[in-house]
Amino acid sequence: MDATALKAMQAPLKETYRSDAAQALITLRARGSIDDQSIACKVETGRALEVAGLHPATGGSGLELCSGDMLLEALVACAGVTLKAVATALEFRLGAATVEAEGDLDFRGTLGVAKDAPVGFRAIRLNFNLDTDEPQERIDSLIKLTERYCVVFQTINSKPELRVSAS
Repeated sequence: MDATALKAMQAPLKETYRSDAAQALITLRARGSIDDQSIACKVETGRALEVAGLHPATGGSGLELCSGDMLLEALVACAGVTLKAVATALEFRLGAATVEAEGDLDFRGTLGVAKDAPVGFRAIRLNFNLDTDEPQERIDSLIKLTERYCVVFQTINSKPELRVSAS
């Protein structure tokens, strides 16, 4: 695909987003379950292909993986593995557990439709659904430590220095 074809494909989307900003705001989601046999998290991607492409809100076909979805899936995977590791270390009684992340994107920013629209997630929410009979203070400690040691969460939260280069 060349620039002309891309512009032609995205033009109707851009016009829609210019005329109705609410159409550009989309919530992406990811979900995973911790493994009951090992320290792991099974991430449900719902995709059969390992090819990244444009999100349909920017003109993509929807057949390829979306990097925004992949970011949320990475957060779910890391948080699930960290939760399981922390629970294991604390000897925390944990039955089934799921981890869910969702994030809000305004695609006007990505498509350059509105200068005041941010590029990237404006909000991300991470939720743990735990099957446990542990007291609330132990649950609070588990979540606090999971948050503290989840690499992906902390990377997003700390706004690390980023560099882009080409060679």
